[in-house]
Amino acid sequence: MAMLLACYGLWFVSGLVIWPVYPLAAIGLMAVATALHSSLQHEALHGHPTRSAAINELLVALPLGVFYPYRRFRQMHLAHHNDERLTDPYDDPESWYRAAGDWGRLAAPLRFLLSLNNSLAGRLVIGPGLMIASFAATEPGRLLRGERGVRRAWLNHLAGLAVLAVLVIGVMGIHPLVYLFAIAYPGLSIIAIRTFCEHQWEADPDGRTVIVERGGILGLLFLNNNLHLVHHKRPRAAWYELPGLYRAQRDAWHARNGGYVFSDYRAIFRAFAFRAKEPVVHPALRTGAQAVLIPGGSFHPVGAPTGPQIGCNSAVPAKADRD
Repeated sequence: MAMLLACYGLWFVSGLVIWPVYPLAAIGLMAVATALHSSLQHEALHGHPTRSAAINELLVALPLGVFYPYRRFRQMHLAHHNDERLTDPYDDPESWYRAAGDWGRLAAPLRFLLSLNNSLAGRLVIGPGLMIASFAATEPGRLLRGERGVRRAWLNHLAGLAVLAVLVIGVMGIHPLVYLFAIAYPGLSIIAIRTFCEHQWEADPDGRTVIVERGGILGLLFLNNNLHLVHHKRPRAAWYELPGLYRAQRDAWHARNGGYVFSDYRAIFRAFAFRAKEPVVHPALRTGAQAVLIPGGSFHPVGAPTGPQIGCNSAVPAKADRD
């Protein structure tokens, strides 16, 4: 609750008090508040700070980040928490990998952008734009098909955007394009620092999720999701419980994810600021030209795959340690 008050307080003070005098400072602070709000929405969808999903949603309902309805974020993120499907280009809604067959059909300029996006600098600059464009391209079809919960999510979001517009344009006097491209978009870029290395392909599902040991000020902004493996294995643990859970079994956590560990975010910047972390094409799944289904595989495609699944001939348990 204190973090919610701090987030909204920073956003309102920046827009009402700082903006008229120091607009550039206000823009930076509001972008930080927007990133923190995204982290708080993540906490809310995992069942915090109350036992009521409706109250939790209401607490984070003002869409500071503009681009994503909270309920759609919740749907996609909870699907992402199926660790057995992590990184799958079809089944994991948060995967940046592409299936080889799809990659070959993409236009050269888009392949270039996706390759650039696999460096940290590229992810910060164009990553949010690629996410928004991809999301916007698929949502109309979901609405037309009447997929469960999508219409209600957008209606709630539009109501929140109306309130946001009154505050930003009518009360604060900030131009909507300034808010979109100088505040909301950079807020997503800040979150992209966290998500850039969060997941990689590994045969063992527990090896697909990163640990960044010292989050620093970014760790606070990300509500300790730098300890991302701990979050995936204890998804209902509150953000302030994660460091204690990690310290209590540090060596075991490292062994569990096969050493996919960074000391801090500076190490990630040094390693991948201008170098691709990995190829865009998934290195092990759906990599050929023929569709092959392997019974009992760790990944269970929701649609027709574009190539064979390699190295996943047996299911690997990947349940959360606690519900």
